[in-house]
Amino acid sequence: MLSTLRSIVQEVNGARDLQESLDIIVSRVQSAMDTEVCSVYLHDPDSNKYILMATEGLYKEAIGRVSMSQSEGLIGLVGAREEPINLEDATQHPRYRYFPETGEERFRSFLGVPIIHHRRVLGVLVVQQRDSSRCFNEGEEAFLVTISAQLAGVIAHSEATGAISGLSLTGEESSEDVSFRGVAGATGVAIGAGVVVYPPADLDAVPDKTVSDPEAECEHFRQAVVAVREDIQLVAERLAPQLRPEEQALFDVYLRILDDNALPGEVIRRIEDGQWSQGALKQVVQQYVRHFELMGDLYLRERAVDIRDLGRRLLSRLQEGEQEEVTYPDRTILVSDELTPAMLGEVPRGQLAGLVSVRGSSNSHVTILARAMGVPTVMGMVDMPVNRLNGRELIVDGFEGVIYASPSQELRAIYQEICDEEDELFRGLEELRDKPCITLDGQRVSLLVNTGLVTDVARSISHGAEGIGLYRTEVPFMINERFPSEQEQRAYYREQLEAFAPNAVTMRTLDIGGDKALTYFPISEENPFLGWRGIRVTLDHPEIFLVQVRAMLKASEGLDNLRIMLPMVSNVSEVEESLHLIYRVYHEVREEGYNVTMPRVGVMIEVPAAVYQVRELADRVDFLSVGSNDLTQYLLAVDRNNPRVASLYHSFHPAVLQALVQIVEGGHAVGKPVSICGELAGDPGGAVLLMAMGYDALSMNAASLPKVKSVIRSITSDWSRELLHDVLELDSPHVIKSCVDLALRSAGFGRYLRPERSFAAAPRYRSAVE
Repeated sequence: MLSTLRSIVQEVNGARDLQESLDIIVSRVQSAMDTEVCSVYLHDPDSNKYILMATEGLYKEAIGRVSMSQSEGLIGLVGAREEPINLEDATQHPRYRYFPETGEERFRSFLGVPIIHHRRVLGVLVVQQRDSSRCFNEGEEAFLVTISAQLAGVIAHSEATGAISGLSLTGEESSEDVSFRGVAGATGVAIGAGVVVYPPADLDAVPDKTVSDPEAECEHFRQAVVAVREDIQLVAERLAPQLRPEEQALFDVYLRILDDNALPGEVIRRIEDGQWSQGALKQVVQQYVRHFELMGDLYLRERAVDIRDLGRRLLSRLQEGEQEEVTYPDRTILVSDELTPAMLGEVPRGQLAGLVSVRGSSNSHVTILARAMGVPTVMGMVDMPVNRLNGRELIVDGFEGVIYASPSQELRAIYQEICDEEDELFRGLEELRDKPCITLDGQRVSLLVNTGLVTDVARSISHGAEGIGLYRTEVPFMINERFPSEQEQRAYYREQLEAFAPNAVTMRTLDIGGDKALTYFPISEENPFLGWRGIRVTLDHPEIFLVQVRAMLKASEGLDNLRIMLPMVSNVSEVEESLHLIYRVYHEVREEGYNVTMPRVGVMIEVPAAVYQVRELADRVDFLSVGSNDLTQYLLAVDRNNPRVASLYHSFHPAVLQALVQIVEGGHAVGKPVSICGELAGDPGGAVLLMAMGYDALSMNAASLPKVKSVIRSITSDWSRELLHDVLELDSPHVIKSCVDLALRSAGFGRYLRPERSFAAAPRYRSAVE
């Protein structure tokens, strides 16, 4: 059964559209289970009914014509219960409904299982048998459940592809807006035209396009084939003296695959049908790969690798000769399987409106760039058919992590109003730039910025930042192809220190690992977020740590506004070892003649172990700073970059708030200042709670500074403490967030909160991928 399951999934993955996927499913499952009927009913959001979409065994004329409501028939019952229903004689069940157009009166035994993707019931997969004495056994039921679970994502992806075109399941024009949910990367709303970009020589990322001159495209492809043949022949001749005859024969296999009657011939036929050469090559190579992977012989299965290699070679040649230039409209929404900083740099200045990426996280380098540039971004769009978004109007909702494809005029008007209100709000807050962040009754809290880029400096200062609460030193490491030298690091750090002098600049020592990788220093682990990252890496490689600290100290000469912060600390011993190295470098730099002062050193509290050792850690350093993003992730055991569990990640979770209270109380108990950096600090409601807890400084993205400052300057500390007291009694993160938002709206600060009209408040939408 495992082999059968694997082959079915691979076949379905290769289907061109939803209908072909469903036809493969019913045919192969009917054969595998040796049953007379296999059918798929899908839930249609437009009609809110289950529609027969494919069948083997029932009358084909019934496809697309038979439908039933969610409270109707056995199909509706399977969907409502969200679990399998296995009956020896379905006709005796009170929920049985007979549809004469299907011819199903002949079949008695019934097994139906729900098709569920991200908690949404997509449809029902059914097998039936004429003989009522046959009851599908536990193994058969388990197999069908497994098939359903495996194929749910493929079906959802195929549905979404059709939905983007504005079509319902029945092929009719849909009346609802289509949304896709991912992970919010950078807040804000953008409306613009999608431009799909893709990395070179990546077949999977090639979009589908049509061509107006197929003959010219065919000639372009033939030239690429000739060039690759010549490359292979040259390599074969060069290696001939070193290879045995059987090894040399592999090159002959490559050349036979490139024969005009083999792979190139099939590509040419697809180009003649209107597909561009790169898209046609992708389709044919993927088809070949699937066929080889389904073969029983191990040697033949491994030939799939050769096909992929040839495909990449041909694609590289096609792209090498590709003359077409990407056109960027005035409001470009850049879309890719995986965005890179280089892709962002290609968009002309002032034309980048939003970003959408299938891969990536809320902490990726591109996301950090997007926040610095103020570009609304959504990442982790894992089930979205990227290739269908080119040229379509898109709405990027960076508040909720949602995009809309080809929105209705009504929905577009709602989001345009949100954009206009955001612009107007920021213009109105500019006057606060040079005013202190102090409550009506005199409580002072410092507002700092999280940064890592030179481009952040002007933006941060213009928004009224009082210093840097978190400078991500890994960014200079990530944009290089090797470890930056001491002199290079010194130049990066000096620029930041000078820009904010005399205000303090808190530099976090190198924090790689987890989702922050260096191409020249790869860390491969099964569970990277619980692995070798942060201070663990730099203490294991003191040569990296020492050079970095030395560069920081030399950069601070004459400014004396440097603070050093240690990330991912979970043991007192890590702090003591780090302090020993920092003091050692300090004395060495002084001996070299640099007139520097010993910087204050602090610890990031971002793992649960540190929460319970706050006093011990605070005793050994000068300050504490909470990394609320990672702390929330570790407390809740939720990968915040995984869209499948993103709904479980919540900064207002009672456990998180209780931990934050414990941290600030512990730090203050030994007389040390405590700050916090993370998304919670940049949320106006979160900032109010943190101020009430007693945090001395809040560090956030520059865009959040004006809103937070305006709210804090308009309230009293007593009001904030009363709100904190109330929410600490609650046990639901969603109720806490709603309570805080309600309090702010009642106090007249609703304009500073996430727009209520985004996402679920849209009048009409259907989620193509929940």
